[in-house]
Amino acid sequence: MKTTRKTMIPFAILGVIILSGIIFYFSRNEKREIIYQEVSVTKGPIKNTILSSGVVQPENRLEVKAPIAGRIEKILVDEGQLVKKGQVLAWMSSSERAALLDTAKTKGKEEWAYWEEAYKATPLMAPISGQIILRSVEPGQTITIQDALIVMSDRLCVKAQVDETDIAQVKLNQKVEVTLDAYAEHPMEGTVVHIAYESKTVNNVTTYLVDIIPSSIPDFMKSGMTANVVFTTGEKEETLLVPSTALQKENGKFKVLLANAGDTKSPTQLSVEVGVNDGKQAEIVSGLKEGDKVLIPKLSPSARKKDSETKSPLSPFGNRGKRSH
Repeated sequence: MKTTRKTMIPFAILGVIILSGIIFYFSRNEKREIIYQEVSVTKGPIKNTILSSGVVQPENRLEVKAPIAGRIEKILVDEGQLVKKGQVLAWMSSSERAALLDTAKTKGKEEWAYWEEAYKATPLMAPISGQIILRSVEPGQTITIQDALIVMSDRLCVKAQVDETDIAQVKLNQKVEVTLDAYAEHPMEGTVVHIAYESKTVNNVTTYLVDIIPSSIPDFMKSGMTANVVFTTGEKEETLLVPSTALQKENGKFKVLLANAGDTKSPTQLSVEVGVNDGKQAEIVSGLKEGDKVLIPKLSPSARKKDSETKSPLSPFGNRGKRSH
């Protein structure tokens, strides 16, 4: 008896495996029912945007260096001050003049005054009109011709990094919205003034620098601040809209499913022309009218997916490849 039971155990296990395989096969090949959600074509506004981050930097950053080595006698400007081209920023002495004045001072005030008048100080002048964004010296400090004494900027701009997949939608003179992280409650309007011709690749992501000039530069805007930029690539105030999930794409053309007199079980496929698509809603340029009923195909809750990669032939067209908001 013991021998008989041992002999039957492998057959029992084999039977369980075969039965499990049959159940699994039929469950995998179970016909999946597609149901439809009915939505109406409506009218409303739509906007397609690209989000980007950037940094506030001078459009043209210029370091002002001394023409000769010596000593700073007077500083006439402060950081943040606006100056004009040719304006005197500081007075300095050459190494010889500084040594002569120090010697004269030991001989008395009159001797020092004589040589200060006879041996004029050297002016340090602004090479451009702009703003002082850095002052790195103080009176009495010894300097060389390699030292950057003052840093100027003609105007501040935002240098935004735009992904290569979106750069085709960015144009010169395009209006954008700029928000500084430090002053999120004060958004600014800006204009695209330059698009880089050379890309930069960081962590395998290729981007292009886009320069944006704010329409007005507030006092709180400073070089080095982080900014968020919104590029508007398409906008309509009042247009026909359908959910993006209602769109299908076949052979490069967009189509929707239309209910036949309210019958959602045998829909009609209709070609449409699509305009702005923000990823949630899409503009219908032609093919539909307000009030039409379109269908969004979905799998019934009881249906089982073969795997996460399987797609229905009626799977809706998504807004793939865009970073729209």
